[in-house]
Amino acid sequence: MLYFVLPFAVSAAVTLAVVHAAGRYSHRWADHDLSGPQKFHARPVPRVGGVGMFLGLVACVAVATWAHHATWRLGALLLACGLPAFLAGLVEDMTKRVSPAKRLLATAASAALGIWLIGATITRTDLPGLDWLVSTALGAWVATVFTVAGVANSVNIIDGFNGLSSMCVSLMLLAFAYVAYQVGDVTLALWALAGVGAALGFFVWNFPAGLIFLGDGGAYFLGFYLAEIGILLISRNAEVSPLFPLMVCIYPVFETVFSMYRRKIVRSVPPGLPDGIHLHSLIYRRLMRWAIGARDARVLTRRNSMTAPYLWMLCLTSLAPALLFWDSTVMIVACMVAFGLIYVMLYRRIVRFKTPKWMVVRR
Repeated sequence: MLYFVLPFAVSAAVTLAVVHAAGRYSHRWADHDLSGPQKFHARPVPRVGGVGMFLGLVACVAVATWAHHATWRLGALLLACGLPAFLAGLVEDMTKRVSPAKRLLATAASAALGIWLIGATITRTDLPGLDWLVSTALGAWVATVFTVAGVANSVNIIDGFNGLSSMCVSLMLLAFAYVAYQVGDVTLALWALAGVGAALGFFVWNFPAGLIFLGDGGAYFLGFYLAEIGILLISRNAEVSPLFPLMVCIYPVFETVFSMYRRKIVRSVPPGLPDGIHLHSLIYRRLMRWAIGARDARVLTRRNSMTAPYLWMLCLTSLAPALLFWDSTVMIVACMVAFGLIYVMLYRRIVRFKTPKWMVVRR
């Protein structure tokens, strides 16, 4: 339990300290822009929630090292590799001067460090063509860097509502921990569990009150950590389907791919252009009808927080089959297709104002 309780306690304590200090340093830490298409908060809120999570994991590594646990090395290397992604996002949170391209480049550097220091490399996919690509060193490195950067960016994209990213990533890491334990990879299971503890330490102050946000530093680091655990799981354990991590992460990944398609093909705008019609944005605007027109900060915060549980349920629809078929690539492919169809059907109904009545929240 040390690997869960310690990161949780340190993350929660540091995050609380940041919340209390936010008044003094709000000019640097808080998000004062309330007008963007992806802005759904009612007041300036600190955006440095990643600090508590990172320090929670640092504390876990320190205690594991002090106690001479053989697992300390993997945790230390994961944090060292994730440092570029975390720092680039944190600097953006505090200065607003780091472009998305530079943040993705920093995350790619973290992925490259993961390849070099801990051997987190995609070398198999069970898919014709892609297997040939990753059979070469260069192809494996490119696929790994692209995957890690993509997952980190996808976690950042779904961040925007209280409790959304942190709970979804916690559930995904729990899935990785379960399968790692099933195949006897206890070290990886423990560090996946440590990630859950660190994320939930932030979660208790983010949901439902929205006292602090994950920020780019937290989102990119959390996405990097999630991707690395998934890649290590399949690179260290041949019995796990190489598509299992993708099935676990399919909600944020599919959201990202679908958003790029929607912007580039459907709307003919740059795929990186921010907008307010992600699935989570539509749920906020069209399912939380009882708060439409409200201006009170407390009501708006409640409306924000009630959005996330819908997406937790969507996330669980991918995790349940992933855990059932973690060793079967054929079944996982079928489940990914089914998830894509469910997502598109749900999005299509909501965007066309045909939301099922049982989903709409009214007073």
